[in-house]
Amino acid sequence: MKHAFIFPGQGSQFSGMGKTLFENNAVARRYFEQANEILGFDITQVLFTGSDEELRQTRITQPAIFIHSVAAYASLPEAKPDMVAGHSLGEFSALVANKTLRFEDALRLVSIRASAMQQACEQTPSSMAAVLALADEKVEEICREVQAATGEIVVPANYNCPGQLVISGSVEGVARACEKMKEAGAKRALVLPVGGAFHSPLMSSAREQLSAAIAQTAFHVPICPVYQNVVAAAVSDPDLIRTNLIDQLTGAVRWTQSVVAMVNDGATRFTECGPGKVLQGLVQKIAKEVSVDGVS
Repeated sequence: MKHAFIFPGQGSQFSGMGKTLFENNAVARRYFEQANEILGFDITQVLFTGSDEELRQTRITQPAIFIHSVAAYASLPEAKPDMVAGHSLGEFSALVANKTLRFEDALRLVSIRASAMQQACEQTPSSMAAVLALADEKVEEICREVQAATGEIVVPANYNCPGQLVISGSVEGVARACEKMKEAGAKRALVLPVGGAFHSPLMSSAREQLSAAIAQTAFHVPICPVYQNVVAAAVSDPDLIRTNLIDQLTGAVRWTQSVVAMVNDGATRFTECGPGKVLQGLVQKIAKEVSVDGVS
């Protein structure tokens, strides 16, 4: 029996998140206060009182979710992970939990990542769409066909759970792919209200900025493996963790495959640390036999 700790990504945010944790847990409070000092502005006030519109800005959203997730994990003094994983941005939280990264270093990387991704979104009009009830292989095939026929970028981005895959790319590429997905029998192919094409080649400029920052950051031998998005397998080598973290910006989040790998390696309990319950729901759809809980 192994205990996996998992950490959410962008989309789990909500106004007021972390306020109860801040007010009632001294250990967690120190992380919020430290984050204010590192970032140079009072991000806790944005978390606690900011509007939904403010919290949707990538440069705010990513540090906010990261801070809340790490503080939630830190509020569990007896936490002893056998393995960790994070969905997209959540991979940075996971790397703090398994001691690959120090909190302050990870927060700086998250801040750089968020700003770079927002810049990339502003440079090129792009989008993402959720495809429901269509086999992963068919989604992959249609993305390849649309790219070959049009020259537009569209790729699988998030393998969230069986029957739920998010695609990412240019506005035209995603729109054309959505039409094809519906024709192929998808229950829905819905364009998402996001700022750009995360986890696609259109994030290449952001990848360059993040890569330069990661090269200057100390990565340590972890206390337990991290199941990284782009490989969906246990990783403990700090150099390989660096490489996979960089590749993640333009590569797919293989969450379904990661959860399956963790279960195959003995995980029987999954605890989500951070705002919301998105990952708890996904894990239940991927592996009905495991127990799932959360700390928010």
